[in-house]
Amino acid sequence: MVRIDRVITRGGDKGETSLGDGSRVPKDALRVEAYGEVDEANAAIGLLRLHCAGPTDAMLARIQNDLFDVGADLCVPGEAGDRLRLTDAPSLRLESEVAEMNATLPPLRSFILPGGTTAAAHAHLARTLVRRAERRVVGLAHVEAVNPAVIRYLNRLSDHLFVLGRHVNDNGAADVLWEPGANR
Repeated sequence: MVRIDRVITRGGDKGETSLGDGSRVPKDALRVEAYGEVDEANAAIGLLRLHCAGPTDAMLARIQNDLFDVGADLCVPGEAGDRLRLTDAPSLRLESEVAEMNATLPPLRSFILPGGTTAAAHAHLARTLVRRAERRVVGLAHVEAVNPAVIRYLNRLSDHLFVLGRHVNDNGAADVLWEPGANR
């Protein structure tokens, strides 16, 4: 279990931070940027949860916990080790949830503009932040070893948030559809 006795440590006052293995790196290191982007996406999901209840809120709570696991995985360099590593089980759960939500949605006939209900707008914002985190993690994977389950999870999560946006948009009835060239 994690124990946090002090929030102010002064350890980062010179622009460095510690990774999960104790090594020190600059705060703008690609690995730190990657788990920072994941943290930002997690915060956006926290905002989304303010507009959800019941099973949807419970689903998002699981996702927030998953994202902390993703961050814990990313803060320790390498693909293996004695630290927490993400498995494919959370990605499989997301796939199942997407299939369940998607079964009740009408087929898409256009791209969707982020909006509709407040919850849907927040889901789309969270989706874009997850995509940015995914891009950052893929960039990190080009130069350092990264657990491939992390990339799969972020990819599934952005799809999940897209479908969730439609789900909380009155099962697609409140979707705002793109009209190509409508304002020419």
